[in-house]
Amino acid sequence: MRDSDFTGFRGPEFERADMAGARFTAVSLDGAEFRACAFHRVVMRGVEMADVTIDGEIRNLVVNGVDVAPLVEAELDRRYPDRRMFRPTTPEGFRKAWDLDERLWEATLARARRLPPELLHESVDGEWSFIQTLRHLAFATESWVGRCILGDPSPWHPLSLPWDQMSPRPGVPHDRDARPSLEETLALRLEAMAMMRRVVDGLTHEQLDSRTEPLVGPGWPDEGETFPLRECLLVVLNEEWWHRIYAERDLAVLEERG
Repeated sequence: MRDSDFTGFRGPEFERADMAGARFTAVSLDGAEFRACAFHRVVMRGVEMADVTIDGEIRNLVVNGVDVAPLVEAELDRRYPDRRMFRPTTPEGFRKAWDLDERLWEATLARARRLPPELLHESVDGEWSFIQTLRHLAFATESWVGRCILGDPSPWHPLSLPWDQMSPRPGVPHDRDARPSLEETLALRLEAMAMMRRVVDGLTHEQLDSRTEPLVGPGWPDEGETFPLRECLLVVLNEEWWHRIYAERDLAVLEERG
């Protein structure tokens, strides 16, 4: 198709827009950027895709009749053999996964310390800075371990950072623009990691198979929700794995800048 085949709507931004059930026919999305978007039950037929990059949680993605999600997962496991350990099924497996996570982050942190401090506040391609990443991981652990598992209705530090698109919730901090030092951020981060360590060190099979108590008070996750305890711990491990991968990717760019 040529440019003359389209009506011009280039450049608008859609934020917090509900387009569920929308139908796009003969639409050019060349150069479009999607961040934190949901594509559940999307059907694409007769589309053209080239030079496309997709990062996210992918399940049941069928391309030309082939479910590619298992192929992607297998390739990721091949590239990162340690990744399998972040899907444990036993208490001992969770302890080993956390042991490994601590070691991996020690190496990533050592790499970050070699950079000028101001670079640790820099964004790469619109993503979180290194400091913001550590603040977000503290928030994830406080939410899924402190609130869900340990029952603290308000476990967050003022510097803890939710995901950007989270709707404001009473009592939940969301100061994206704060610029704490690396040492200030590490104090928060290490406190949250110690919380996870205490839980996995005492974890039993009975606890792992149990559900959390209904949540009390406003916050995240939402009041009244309950989860398999196993799921809460897996969420934290998943956050830890991926955000370290993203941090390593961005540190490589910052090293060139520095």
